[in-house]
Amino acid sequence: MYTFAPLTPAMDPIRSTDPRRSTHVMSILNTTPDSFSDGGTNEPTNLESLKATVAAHVAAGATIIDIGGQSSRPNAPDISAEEEIARVLPAIEAIKSLPDAGKVAISVDTYRAVVAEAAVRAGAHIINDISAGMLDAEMLPTIARLECTYIMMHMRGTPATMQDEANCSYPDGLLETVAQELRARVDAAQKAGIRRWHMILDPGVGFAKTTQQNLEILRNMNRLRRLTQLEGIPWLVGSSRKGFIGQVTGVQEAKERTWGTAATVTAAVAGGADIVRVHDVEQMAQVVKMADAMYRV
Repeated sequence: MYTFAPLTPAMDPIRSTDPRRSTHVMSILNTTPDSFSDGGTNEPTNLESLKATVAAHVAAGATIIDIGGQSSRPNAPDISAEEEIARVLPAIEAIKSLPDAGKVAISVDTYRAVVAEAAVRAGAHIINDISAGMLDAEMLPTIARLECTYIMMHMRGTPATMQDEANCSYPDGLLETVAQELRARVDAAQKAGIRRWHMILDPGVGFAKTTQQNLEILRNMNRLRRLTQLEGIPWLVGSSRKGFIGQVTGVQEAKERTWGTAATVTAAVAGGADIVRVHDVEQMAQVVKMADAMYRV
Protein backbone atom coordinates (compact mmCIF):
# COMPACT_ATOMS: atom_id res chain seq x y z
CA MET A 1 0.00 0.00 0.00
CA TYR A 2 1.43 3.37 -1.03
CA THR A 3 0.93 6.86 0.33
CA PHE A 4 0.06 9.44 -2.32
CA ALA A 5 -0.03 13.13 -3.18
CA PRO A 6 -2.99 14.31 -5.30
CA LEU A 7 -2.54 16.27 -8.53
CA THR A 8 -5.95 16.72 -10.23
CA PRO A 9 -9.16 14.70 -9.94
CA ALA A 10 -8.52 13.28 -13.43
CA MET A 11 -4.87 12.32 -12.82
CA ASP A 12 -3.38 9.48 -10.82
CA PRO A 13 -1.79 10.71 -7.58
CA ILE A 14 1.95 10.51 -6.97
CA ARG A 15 2.85 7.34 -5.09
CA SER A 16 6.39 8.13 -4.04
CA THR A 17 7.08 4.76 -2.41
CA ASP A 18 6.13 2.81 -5.53
CA PRO A 19 9.44 1.78 -7.17
CA ARG A 20 7.69 1.47 -10.57
CA ARG A 21 6.21 4.96 -10.63
CA SER A 22 6.81 7.28 -13.58
CA THR A 23 8.57 10.59 -13.05
CA HIS A 24 6.45 13.67 -13.75
CA VAL A 25 7.79 16.42 -16.01
CA MET A 26 6.90 19.90 -14.71
CA SER A 27 7.32 22.54 -17.39
CA ILE A 28 8.27 26.08 -16.45
CA LEU A 29 5.95 28.81 -17.72
CA ASN A 30 7.39 32.12 -16.57
CA THR A 31 5.17 35.12 -17.25
CA THR A 32 7.88 37.47 -15.99
CA PRO A 33 9.97 39.88 -18.08
CA ASP A 34 13.13 39.22 -16.03
CA SER A 35 13.49 35.48 -15.29
CA PHE A 36 17.07 34.33 -15.65
CA SER A 37 16.72 32.26 -18.83
CA ASP A 38 13.33 32.93 -20.41
CA GLY A 39 12.22 36.36 -19.25
CA GLY A 40 9.72 38.03 -21.55
CA THR A 41 8.97 34.84 -23.49
CA ASN A 42 5.41 34.31 -22.25
CA GLU A 43 3.63 37.64 -21.97
CA PRO A 44 0.40 37.30 -19.92
CA THR A 45 -1.41 39.62 -22.33
CA ASN A 46 -0.82 37.29 -25.29
CA LEU A 47 -3.25 34.47 -24.57
CA GLU A 48 -2.85 32.76 -27.93
CA SER A 49 0.90 32.55 -27.46
CA LEU A 50 0.44 31.19 -23.94
CA LYS A 51 -1.98 28.53 -25.21
CA ALA A 52 0.40 27.51 -27.98
CA THR A 53 3.32 27.22 -25.54
CA VAL A 54 1.34 25.14 -23.04
CA ALA A 55 -0.10 22.90 -25.76
CA ALA A 56 3.41 22.23 -27.07
CA HIS A 57 4.66 21.40 -23.57
CA VAL A 58 1.78 19.00 -22.92
CA ALA A 59 2.26 17.33 -26.30
CA ALA A 60 5.96 16.93 -25.50
CA GLY A 61 5.23 15.13 -22.23
CA ALA A 62 4.64 17.70 -19.49
CA THR A 63 2.09 16.61 -16.89
CA ILE A 64 2.42 19.68 -14.67
CA ILE A 65 2.67 23.33 -15.77
CA ASP A 66 4.35 25.62 -13.23
CA ILE A 67 3.38 29.28 -13.71
CA GLY A 68 5.68 31.95 -12.33
CA GLY A 69 4.68 35.59 -12.00
CA GLN A 70 7.54 36.77 -9.76
CA SER A 71 11.15 35.98 -10.64
CA SER A 72 13.14 34.18 -7.92
CA ARG A 73 16.52 34.65 -9.57
CA PRO A 74 19.21 36.18 -7.31
CA ASN A 75 18.59 39.90 -6.69
CA ALA A 76 15.31 39.90 -8.61
CA PRO A 77 13.22 42.99 -7.78
CA ASP A 78 9.97 42.45 -5.91
CA ILE A 79 6.70 43.26 -7.62
CA SER A 80 3.36 43.83 -5.93
CA ALA A 81 1.00 40.96 -5.22
CA GLU A 82 -1.53 42.61 -7.53
CA GLU A 83 0.92 42.60 -10.43
CA GLU A 84 1.88 38.99 -9.74
CA ILE A 85 -1.78 37.95 -9.78
CA ALA A 86 -2.31 39.88 -13.02
CA ARG A 87 0.50 37.85 -14.61
CA VAL A 88 -0.57 34.45 -13.25
CA LEU A 89 -4.36 34.36 -13.73
CA PRO A 90 -4.35 34.73 -17.55
CA ALA A 91 -1.95 31.78 -17.78
CA ILE A 92 -4.27 29.66 -15.62
CA GLU A 93 -7.18 30.55 -17.89
CA ALA A 94 -5.11 29.74 -20.97
CA ILE A 95 -4.33 26.27 -19.62
CA LYS A 96 -7.92 25.60 -18.58
CA SER A 97 -9.15 26.48 -22.09
CA LEU A 98 -7.09 23.76 -23.79
CA PRO A 99 -8.72 20.50 -24.94
CA ASP A 100 -6.09 18.51 -22.99
CA ALA A 101 -6.50 20.55 -19.80
CA GLY A 102 -7.67 17.49 -17.86
CA LYS A 103 -4.33 15.78 -18.49
CA VAL A 104 -2.24 18.44 -16.81
CA ALA A 105 -1.96 19.82 -13.29
CA ILE A 106 -1.65 23.58 -12.85
CA SER A 107 1.01 24.75 -10.39
CA VAL A 108 1.75 28.34 -9.38
CA ASP A 109 5.20 29.36 -8.18
CA THR A 110 4.65 31.94 -5.45
CA TYR A 111 5.61 32.68 -1.86
CA ARG A 112 2.68 35.05 -1.26
CA ALA A 113 -0.47 33.74 0.40
CA VAL A 114 -2.78 36.20 -1.38
CA VAL A 115 -1.43 35.07 -4.76
CA ALA A 116 -1.79 31.42 -3.76
CA GLU A 117 -5.42 31.96 -2.81
CA ALA A 118 -6.25 33.80 -6.03
CA ALA A 119 -4.53 31.10 -8.08
CA VAL A 120 -6.32 28.17 -6.45
CA ARG A 121 -9.66 29.99 -6.68
CA ALA A 122 -8.95 30.42 -10.42
CA GLY A 123 -8.24 26.71 -10.91
CA ALA A 124 -4.65 25.97 -9.86
CA HIS A 125 -4.08 22.60 -8.18
CA ILE A 126 -0.63 23.11 -6.67
CA ILE A 127 1.24 25.94 -4.94
CA ASN A 128 5.02 25.82 -5.37
CA ASP A 129 6.58 27.90 -2.59
CA ILE A 130 10.36 28.48 -2.69
CA SER A 131 10.26 29.59 0.96
CA ALA A 132 8.11 26.78 2.42
CA GLY A 133 6.02 29.41 4.17
CA MET A 134 8.91 31.42 5.63
CA LEU A 135 8.42 34.59 3.54
CA ASP A 136 4.73 35.05 4.33
CA ALA A 137 3.28 34.10 7.70
CA GLU A 138 -0.15 33.66 6.14
CA MET A 139 0.97 31.05 3.61
CA LEU A 140 0.72 27.87 5.73
CA PRO A 141 -2.75 28.60 7.17
CA THR A 142 -3.92 29.64 3.71
CA ILE A 143 -2.74 26.36 2.15
CA ALA A 144 -4.39 24.42 4.98
CA ARG A 145 -7.68 26.15 4.29
CA LEU A 146 -7.43 25.72 0.50
CA GLU A 147 -6.52 22.00 0.88
CA CYS A 148 -4.33 22.08 -2.23
CA THR A 149 -1.08 20.26 -2.88
CA TYR A 150 1.88 22.27 -1.55
CA ILE A 151 5.52 22.12 -2.67
CA MET A 152 7.95 23.21 0.06
CA MET A 153 11.48 24.07 -1.04
CA HIS A 154 14.59 24.41 1.09
CA MET A 155 15.97 27.92 1.00
CA ARG A 156 17.65 30.32 3.40
CA GLY A 157 17.15 34.06 3.37
CA THR A 158 15.41 35.67 0.40
CA PRO A 159 16.16 35.59 -3.34
CA ALA A 160 18.24 38.73 -2.73
CA THR A 161 20.31 37.24 0.12
CA MET A 162 20.22 33.47 -0.41
CA GLN A 163 23.70 33.29 -1.96
CA ASP A 164 25.33 35.24 0.87
CA GLU A 165 28.16 33.34 2.52
CA ALA A 166 26.24 32.83 5.76
CA ASN A 167 23.28 31.28 3.96
CA CYS A 168 25.56 28.87 2.07
CA SER A 169 27.36 27.72 5.23
CA TYR A 170 26.50 24.24 6.53
CA PRO A 171 29.03 23.46 9.30
CA ASP A 172 26.99 20.47 10.55
CA GLY A 173 26.86 18.91 7.07
CA LEU A 174 24.89 19.94 4.01
CA LEU A 175 22.62 16.91 3.70
CA GLU A 176 22.01 16.64 7.43
CA THR A 177 21.15 20.33 7.72
CA VAL A 178 18.88 20.44 4.66
CA ALA A 179 17.05 17.36 5.99
CA GLN A 180 16.66 18.90 9.44
CA GLU A 181 15.42 22.23 8.08
CA LEU A 182 12.93 20.55 5.74
CA ARG A 183 11.61 18.42 8.61
CA ALA A 184 11.08 21.62 10.58
CA ARG A 185 9.00 23.07 7.72
CA VAL A 186 6.94 19.88 7.48
CA ASP A 187 6.29 20.09 11.23
CA ALA A 188 5.23 23.74 10.87
CA ALA A 189 2.96 22.87 7.95
CA GLN A 190 1.29 20.04 9.84
CA LYS A 191 0.84 22.29 12.89
CA ALA A 192 -0.90 24.81 10.62
CA GLY A 193 -3.28 22.09 9.42
CA ILE A 194 -1.75 21.01 6.11
CA ARG A 195 -2.21 17.30 5.51
CA ARG A 196 1.01 15.38 5.04
CA TRP A 197 -0.31 13.77 1.87
CA HIS A 198 -0.70 17.24 0.35
CA MET A 199 3.04 17.96 0.68
CA ILE A 200 5.90 17.70 -1.82
CA LEU A 201 9.52 18.48 -0.86
CA ASP A 202 12.23 20.22 -2.89
CA PRO A 203 15.92 20.26 -1.81
CA GLY A 204 16.37 23.72 -3.34
CA VAL A 205 19.08 23.13 -5.92
CA GLY A 206 20.52 26.55 -6.75
CA PHE A 207 19.05 28.25 -3.66
CA ALA A 208 21.43 29.04 -0.78
CA LYS A 209 23.87 26.50 -2.23
CA THR A 210 27.27 26.72 -3.90
CA THR A 211 28.12 24.79 -7.05
CA GLN A 212 29.75 21.99 -5.05
CA GLN A 213 26.77 21.86 -2.67
CA ASN A 214 24.34 21.56 -5.59
CA LEU A 215 26.40 18.67 -6.94
CA GLU A 216 26.47 17.02 -3.52
CA ILE A 217 22.68 17.11 -3.33
CA LEU A 218 22.24 15.63 -6.80
CA ARG A 219 24.85 12.97 -6.03
CA ASN A 220 23.13 12.01 -2.78
CA MET A 221 19.39 12.42 -3.33
CA ASN A 222 18.66 8.89 -2.09
CA ARG A 223 20.56 9.59 1.12
CA LEU A 224 18.87 12.96 1.59
CA ARG A 225 15.45 11.35 1.22
CA ARG A 226 16.34 8.83 3.94
CA LEU A 227 17.79 11.48 6.24
CA THR A 228 14.56 13.47 6.28
CA GLN A 229 12.76 10.44 7.74
CA LEU A 230 9.69 11.58 5.81
CA GLU A 231 8.97 8.48 3.77
CA GLY A 232 5.97 8.80 1.52
CA ILE A 233 6.30 12.52 0.80
CA PRO A 234 7.19 13.04 -2.89
CA TRP A 235 10.21 15.04 -4.05
CA LEU A 236 10.67 17.63 -6.77
CA VAL A 237 14.09 18.60 -8.16
CA GLY A 238 14.54 21.79 -10.18
CA SER A 239 18.02 22.07 -11.69
CA SER A 240 17.14 23.24 -15.20
CA ARG A 241 19.63 25.67 -16.84
CA LYS A 242 20.92 26.87 -13.46
CA GLY A 243 24.15 28.74 -12.94
CA PHE A 244 26.07 25.84 -11.42
CA ILE A 245 25.58 23.91 -14.67
CA GLY A 246 27.18 26.81 -16.52
CA GLN A 247 30.07 26.85 -14.06
CA VAL A 248 30.73 23.13 -14.52
CA THR A 249 30.27 23.00 -18.30
CA GLY A 250 31.51 26.45 -19.23
CA VAL A 251 28.24 27.22 -21.04
CA GLN A 252 27.46 30.83 -20.19
CA GLU A 253 24.14 31.21 -22.04
CA ALA A 254 21.42 29.66 -19.86
CA LYS A 255 19.31 28.57 -22.85
CA GLU A 256 22.21 26.47 -24.14
CA ARG A 257 22.63 24.37 -20.98
CA THR A 258 20.44 21.53 -22.25
CA TRP A 259 23.10 18.81 -22.10
CA GLY A 260 24.20 19.71 -18.60
CA THR A 261 20.58 19.87 -17.50
CA ALA A 262 19.99 16.39 -18.94
CA ALA A 263 22.71 14.97 -16.71
CA THR A 264 21.19 16.57 -13.62
CA VAL A 265 17.70 15.32 -14.52
CA THR A 266 19.04 11.78 -14.86
CA ALA A 267 20.71 12.09 -11.46
CA ALA A 268 17.45 13.37 -9.95
CA VAL A 269 15.48 10.38 -11.28
CA ALA A 270 18.17 7.97 -10.12
CA GLY A 271 17.97 9.61 -6.69
CA GLY A 272 14.23 9.08 -6.42
CA ALA A 273 12.72 12.39 -7.55
CA ASP A 274 9.02 12.17 -8.39
CA ILE A 275 8.95 15.43 -10.37
CA VAL A 276 11.61 17.26 -12.37
CA ARG A 277 11.07 20.94 -13.16
CA VAL A 278 12.43 21.88 -16.57
CA HIS A 279 12.52 24.48 -19.34
CA ASP A 280 13.34 22.21 -22.30
CA VAL A 281 10.30 19.97 -22.10
CA GLU A 282 10.68 17.93 -25.28
CA GLN A 283 14.29 17.01 -24.60
CA MET A 284 13.90 16.41 -20.86
CA ALA A 285 10.77 14.29 -21.34
CA GLN A 286 12.92 11.94 -23.41
CA VAL A 287 15.63 12.00 -20.74
CA VAL A 288 13.03 11.14 -18.10
CA LYS A 289 11.65 8.23 -20.14
CA MET A 290 15.14 6.77 -20.46
CA ALA A 291 15.99 7.38 -16.81
CA ASP A 292 12.69 5.81 -15.73
CA ALA A 293 13.46 2.74 -17.86
CA MET A 294 16.81 2.40 -16.07
CA TYR A 295 15.89 3.28 -12.50
CA ARG A 296 12.15 2.66 -12.03
CA VAL A 297 12.13 -1.12 -11.81
